[in-house]
Amino acid sequence: MIQVLDKSFEVFITKEELSKEIATLGDQISKDYKDGDLVFLSVLNGAFMFTSDLMKNITIDCEVSFVKMSSYSGVESKGKVDELIGLNGDLSGRDIVIVEDIVDSGLTIDKIISLLETSNAASVKVCTLLYKPDAFTGQKRPDYVGFSIPNAFVVGYGLDYDQKGRNLDMIYQVREQKKPNKDMLNIVLFGPPGAGKGTQSERLRDKYGLVHISTGDVFRALDSESELGKLAKSYSDHGNLVPDEITIKILESEVSKHPEAKGVIYDGFPRTTAQAEALDKFLAAKGTEVSMMLSLLVAEDELKTRLIARAEVSGRKDDADPKIIQNRINTYNNSTAPVADFYKSQGKLSQINGVGTIDDISDRLYSAINSAE
Repeated sequence: MIQVLDKSFEVFITKEELSKEIATLGDQISKDYKDGDLVFLSVLNGAFMFTSDLMKNITIDCEVSFVKMSSYSGVESKGKVDELIGLNGDLSGRDIVIVEDIVDSGLTIDKIISLLETSNAASVKVCTLLYKPDAFTGQKRPDYVGFSIPNAFVVGYGLDYDQKGRNLDMIYQVREQKKPNKDMLNIVLFGPPGAGKGTQSERLRDKYGLVHISTGDVFRALDSESELGKLAKSYSDHGNLVPDEITIKILESEVSKHPEAKGVIYDGFPRTTAQAEALDKFLAAKGTEVSMMLSLLVAEDELKTRLIARAEVSGRKDDADPKIIQNRINTYNNSTAPVADFYKSQGKLSQINGVGTIDDISDRLYSAINSAE
């Protein structure tokens, strides 16, 4: 499976299958036009790779011209085409084979053929690598077809998704998106440093049978002599966020260690909107989604008091230095707090009073979860 922009694709037609079928098309066209005066009109941008390999299998004299049409934006056809660009030379009395990467609606081919009506060509036929008969609404069906395929979006070997993926050497079909697994409980536990996320995460883990993943614990468990460990430590030691690309890579690795989990508590992740978007994308590929964000609300003075008290027990330097504490709180307010708006827009944000006894706060969290199920 590959990723092109925001969509996942899986192999549909292999290199070997392409090579074999194109050789067959080249042989057939060469036989059909052995006594003709053949000109190929390759439709850009998509047909360039197909045309190149097709020409290697044509055994008769011929010419090739490249013409430009535009009919796609994203994964949907616009239903209209522009004018033909790049048509040069006299085509009178000559045999024309229009080369397309794919024929679906057939509107592009119909337009090209209508523009060629005044060329006085001896014949006009169509050769396409891919043909979608279920989507076809045009008048001129292709004469030479490599593969007839279902009406699903494909990319690669010249075909694009918003101009990406043309360079792929195989053809890929968009992956069927699974409906999110609503039975899996994925909780983002949110709150500033000192809000008690670690303590409450352990309680939620035990009560609901979830996997608890704390990015802070994961970073601290990294080999301190590894390059990744040194890099992560250099940020966290100063109260700064570890860059998104590093955090996301480590987080995905941790989640993948628990394929049978009933759900996951994400403690300390996501910390930026970019991370939240990456998490949505990652979970969607696994057929699930974030169930809710539980945000613990605690006043700043209370946070500082808790962190200093925690430092006396844990010995963590980042909890004992007032400057680092303030920087961590500032970083949370500036970079992390906006993530709440991301989940609020999805209707998944629950704000929880984070002040009181541990049991009181746990009960509030349980209530929020149970009411959402």
